[in-house]
Amino acid sequence: MAAFGHTFPFYPGPKPTFSMDTTLAIIITIFLTALVTFIIILPGIRGKMRLFWLLRVVTSLFIGAVILAVNFSSEWSVGQVSTNTSYKAFSSQWISADVGLQLGLGGVNITLTGTPVQQLNETINYNEEFTWRLGETYAEEYARALEKGLPDPVLYLAEKFAPNSPCGLHGQYRLAGHYTSAILWVAFLCWLLANVMLSMPALIYGGHMLLATGIFQLLGLLFFSIATSPTQPCPLRLGSAVLQTRLGPAFWITLTTGVLCVLLSLAMAVAHRMQPHRLKAFFNQSVGENPGLKWNPEEGGLLSPRYRSTAESPQSQDISLSEASSETCCKEEHPRVPDCAL
Repeated sequence: MAAFGHTFPFYPGPKPTFSMDTTLAIIITIFLTALVTFIIILPGIRGKMRLFWLLRVVTSLFIGAVILAVNFSSEWSVGQVSTNTSYKAFSSQWISADVGLQLGLGGVNITLTGTPVQQLNETINYNEEFTWRLGETYAEEYARALEKGLPDPVLYLAEKFAPNSPCGLHGQYRLAGHYTSAILWVAFLCWLLANVMLSMPALIYGGHMLLATGIFQLLGLLFFSIATSPTQPCPLRLGSAVLQTRLGPAFWITLTTGVLCVLLSLAMAVAHRMQPHRLKAFFNQSVGENPGLKWNPEEGGLLSPRYRSTAESPQSQDISLSEASSETCCKEEHPRVPDCAL
């Protein structure tokens, strides 16, 4: 019956797999393009400012890319097990396979890879995603998976996260994903504001927004870890093995980035208090060497007034009241005489 190159004519062929999520690939490509662009213009910067500028750009792009990428990542909670399990429903045939489970903020990703891949005259290599983001229904995707006749391990794990499952995993992870994603979007907006303020003479406020960026990331992690308790109400049994989940790479890289933002903001606050000149020089906002001009550590830059020093002020020209009145009288009595002597 396989008339078209060992492919059944009335069934869809295997879906092409990509080693990385396309959304993550797009985000990484955008930030890498921005980094390459900044590196190209790097030779136009002179002296030590070249190193300082490169360090600021790399750190800022890294923080923004992490916040945006983990929001679409499916590796907040991961698990994998090697087992012997049934392949299809109502069948006595068993396979040896690696079953993987990735839980993200927007859904579940289930992988099934045979060991070896070729078993039962088929290629066992499945990568299925079931989402619960806004505007998408998990129950409909699970119904389509049943119609497609996916392997039994994939359907078993997908059923555990269905809305009508007695395990309650759907509501638990869906609630955690929605609120954690919203908190991370707030952190991304704080990162944008921090970049805007650090490019102006408002360094202390840029440090405050960088602190807010780190705090919102840590709050998102705290909510996710509390909402998704490590003890699962239902064991995920696949054949003779039990699939256990743990916190994934997306969780730990978000924790690292959040702590980095907090430490950088605290370092900026200390430098603004102790060495404001060096902080301004690091951000290429130095006012030059002027001994008559002193900067107040409480100064906010563009948002606070800057007073001129005595060296910049013009010489005082005190005019007595009698001289001023006499000059006014002369101008009124003799409008055409240029000089009027008393």
